[in-house]
Amino acid sequence: MAQLSARQIALQALRLWRKEKRFADSIIAEFLANTELTPSDRAFALELFYGVLRNLTLLDFWIACLRASRVETGLHDILRLGLYQLFLLKTAQHAAVHETVELTPKRQRTIINAMLRVAARQATELLARVDAQPLFVRTSHPQFLVERWQQHFGVAHAQELCEWNNLPAPVYARINLLRIDRTKFLRAYPKSRPVSDNPNFVEVSSLPSDALERGHCYIQDPSTTLACQLLDPKPGERILDACAAPGGKTGYVAQLMENLGTIVACDRDLARLEILKENMARLGVGIVQILRHDWTHGCVPPKIASVAPFDCVLIDAPCTNTGVVRRRVDLKWRLRRTDFDRMQQRQIEIVRALIPLLQPKGALVYSTCSLEPEENEGVVRRILEETPILRLEAERDSLPFRDGLDGAFAAKLIRTA
Repeated sequence: MAQLSARQIALQALRLWRKEKRFADSIIAEFLANTELTPSDRAFALELFYGVLRNLTLLDFWIACLRASRVETGLHDILRLGLYQLFLLKTAQHAAVHETVELTPKRQRTIINAMLRVAARQATELLARVDAQPLFVRTSHPQFLVERWQQHFGVAHAQELCEWNNLPAPVYARINLLRIDRTKFLRAYPKSRPVSDNPNFVEVSSLPSDALERGHCYIQDPSTTLACQLLDPKPGERILDACAAPGGKTGYVAQLMENLGTIVACDRDLARLEILKENMARLGVGIVQILRHDWTHGCVPPKIASVAPFDCVLIDAPCTNTGVVRRRVDLKWRLRRTDFDRMQQRQIEIVRALIPLLQPKGALVYSTCSLEPEENEGVVRRILEETPILRLEAERDSLPFRDGLDGAFAAKLIRTA
């Protein structure tokens, strides 16, 4: 079988994503795993694939400008790739047009060639026409989502958020103090750049494979520590991490506890539990008991009940993930208007199931990586209204346009009786 080029891989991955609705990350990873490409060609394939997904609405706007009649489905992704290279990657015109035409079946090359050459000639006009379009077109976001953010954060912040989501995400790593201290880490991995205001985090240009394999660090955004810091676990305590996989917060909680005490880490997904086990072993976490449980179904398993009541409960709840759209490029195209209320009901159900496992004066921290009030303050308000034994001690959030990190929310509730 002939070796696929970076452009061919990007095109096939886009078509598979559109047809099967699988997650973008898994699709492109599968293609790259089965293809031998140079590092530069791998990077180019990723850039094309993710770049088109980030800019779908904008690219389709340009396609509509170039052709009033409907474009065949099979040609749509090819045109998207060509226009992305011409207008956003600023690829040389001859290369962008020629290589894109080469992706096209011979009988349809004439139309693709003609449309891309017209686009190249009218580039200044087509780029200028974008300025008159609404924000959801300019930044390629679902219109309902942009309108929500404009209502919640204001027009200017909503625009900043949409622009932020379309930027490539930096890679951050938490230094794992259970394996190595900060000074030794920075000396051993000199390409790591310390993150201001987050002394145990570094920014890296690529995944530090040696450091990861040795458990010296764990890839995660500094915003994820909000919940753990509010939890404020102490050595020797009993902690329940209710939605733990893949284990970023679990590992940090163990570090804060100095690997002393007990962490019961749960998740409902067996595959994610295996990843959690691997991560805890690599990070040197020796105080964790890993158990499978779905908090929306059935009674509390005896293995969990036997450790209760817990000093602290951490609920990193499943959510719509709107605070991490930049890292999950196709997420915005999966969201629906009804998702926020639907997720709120599930989140409340999980919190209700966990309150009885918290000891008096114990702390329950509820967290998400969502920006939506229904999933954050709305859940906390509902829980407080129906549970008089809980009081709100603190709420914290991370907003990309304000803090320069992923979006996150955390609230600390104390059981008073």
